[in-house]
Amino acid sequence: MFQTWSPDASPAFAAAGTELAAVLLQIAVTFGLMVVCAWQYRQYRKRVFAWWSLAWGLYVLRLAAIGAFIFTRESVLLYWHQVFTGWTAIAVLATAMVFSGRLRRRKWHLLAILFPPVWSYFAVYHLGAYTIASVPMVLFLSCATLWTGVVFMRYARATRSTGAGVLAVAFFIWGLHHLDYPVLRAYGAWLPWGYYVDVLLTITVGAGILLLVTDDLRRGVGTLGTLSSDLMSAASSSRERVVTTVLQRIVSAPAVSGAAVFRLDARHDGYFERGVGACESWTGTSPLQSQAELLSRVATGTEGAFIAPEWSAASDADGYSPAFPFAAVLPVENGDDGTGSALVIVAEDHVPFAALDAEFLTALGRQMGGTLENSRLYTALEQRTADLERLSTRMVLQQEEERRRLARELHDETAQLLSAVKMELAILRDVVPEPHTVRVDDALALTDAGIRSIRAVMHDLRPTLLDDLGLVPALRSVATAFAQRSGTQVRLALLPAQDLPLLDDGADLAFYRALQEALSNIGRHAGASVVDISLHADSGSVTLTVIDDGCGLPSNEDGLGRSGMGLIGMRERFASLGGSVQLRNNDGQGAVLEVTLPLDAGVPA
Repeated sequence: MFQTWSPDASPAFAAAGTELAAVLLQIAVTFGLMVVCAWQYRQYRKRVFAWWSLAWGLYVLRLAAIGAFIFTRESVLLYWHQVFTGWTAIAVLATAMVFSGRLRRRKWHLLAILFPPVWSYFAVYHLGAYTIASVPMVLFLSCATLWTGVVFMRYARATRSTGAGVLAVAFFIWGLHHLDYPVLRAYGAWLPWGYYVDVLLTITVGAGILLLVTDDLRRGVGTLGTLSSDLMSAASSSRERVVTTVLQRIVSAPAVSGAAVFRLDARHDGYFERGVGACESWTGTSPLQSQAELLSRVATGTEGAFIAPEWSAASDADGYSPAFPFAAVLPVENGDDGTGSALVIVAEDHVPFAALDAEFLTALGRQMGGTLENSRLYTALEQRTADLERLSTRMVLQQEEERRRLARELHDETAQLLSAVKMELAILRDVVPEPHTVRVDDALALTDAGIRSIRAVMHDLRPTLLDDLGLVPALRSVATAFAQRSGTQVRLALLPAQDLPLLDDGADLAFYRALQEALSNIGRHAGASVVDISLHADSGSVTLTVIDDGCGLPSNEDGLGRSGMGLIGMRERFASLGGSVQLRNNDGQGAVLEVTLPLDAGVPA
């Protein structure tokens, strides 16, 4: 019945020992590859490694059957050799489909599994021809191997993966090499070199698998690192910018078609907040009813990240619901009130998800959620800062308005009243007896002192010189008064009044108050002998600079770290006008105060 494989007819049996040694070597190498794939499955929990391990295990059984036949010459081993050949082909094909994400359970799969044992039994035991039994199985194995090469070739083109390229070449060569089995090796030709080629290809496939894992991990870490950098740079931005940055970065990955952020609001109404790429039309729409509940569970953290095949979540403008071969959905943020959001990534191939296991997706989602939370806090902080700045500005304006009111009250009421009292005293002096005129003169002197005091207070509250003559003469007056009081030498370098750009009333007063406060601090703390005051303007701003040769700032204080209320008020006043205040130690000795106001902030509307 098996004349082709009899010791007299087949040259292979003349070198049975050599062939058996080659088979045992291939069994050892293939078994090692099976163990490697099993370890990879245990490490990463990806189905493709389990299928690889199954395929190599069946291949080991196929080799064991032919090895046992060489040793025992039992015909039943030839039968099982063909059965395991068919099952190996099915396992290799299933592995390729799992890797490409297109393996679906079908009823005819059971028929495919039953075909090898049924056909081999019929061909071997009823037709009596081993070649008829072997050719379909070998063709099946060869086609499955070639198709696996095609799958990895597509993957390599999409990702430029070195490991995928090695696997594609190895499976192409191996698929062609399988075809020589019923033609050459079944008749003893090319022994044991045919087995050595199988061993070499097996080692190459193992190296390709390990390279593929390395590529996936490198790509995953690279993707996470790039996203981390983008998220860090956008953390101080608005939520809209954070979402857009993340989605655009994800869509730039190989084979990713689109991405979108699903958001569940306080009313528990789910909608797509933003979509890019193939998901751009999803923006502002609600998901399909079949997916809304699932997305809501992921958004609220009830369900973790997952990868789904043949997935569709929304309809386009024409009402059509395109199904994407692959989609990854991961939780981003969830609140205690049932709100939350989820990130959806869709692709035409499983390429972007090769390195995106559940842990990776969870880490990515948490990082994005953390950035969105930071963005929310940053936006709230900016709003609070803006509110405080507006409050500070209002307080400064109210303070000046109150100063103006007090100055007006003092001028219109108190000063006028004292002037009237002085006039009455002058009249009274002329009519009182001579011994009492001295006391009237004392009263007149006290009244004059009170009027001068009130005028000084009025000047401090609202300098009339600033209103009457302008900023430059007012600054010169303050500097001259300080020099007379303190005996400090004051050197002025003020811009001529006619060259000073037009400033509004608030800007003039801000510079005036700044010089008042600066000279007051110098008189109290600096112990300076010389003070240089300059006022200059350029194309975009006006700057007042005050430099003294005193003791300078303490070593543990710098800038506006000093807690004087005058400096704080100065800073707030200029901040409300869009200007800046800088206080620092001079390079040589003393301190430098520099206040600057942009011209566009100081020009009246």
